[in-house]
Amino acid sequence: MSVETFVPSTTVISLTDSAVKHFEKKVASRPGSVIRLSTKVSGCTGYAYVLDLAEAPEADDELVSASNALTVAVAKDAVKFVRNTEIDYVQEGINGVIKYNNPNVVDECGCGESFNIG
Repeated sequence: MSVETFVPSTTVISLTDSAVKHFEKKVASRPGSVIRLSTKVSGCTGYAYVLDLAEAPEADDELVSASNALTVAVAKDAVKFVRNTEIDYVQEGINGVIKYNNPNVVDECGCGESFNIG
């Protein structure tokens, strides 16, 4: 008989391989830069994701090392909205689209612009 213990996830976010490759290309020409994920009040359901290329993380950002060449900084006030979110980069025809697989979302607007958490 074995005893299993519950260890809460400390993962802030994760990125798929295609997202890592996409963002590595973005930071390649700007050494030391990071991809910064934050949220803002927006849309009809509450919040929107904001991705920026930043020169450096802000002091209270949580840092996620996605690869040797890529660090993602998550804004402190966004962590509660994005914890355990997987970020993906998907080719849809000739367009590339960032997709957020966020288990915290309880409601999204019809156009996909905004989300709300429970």
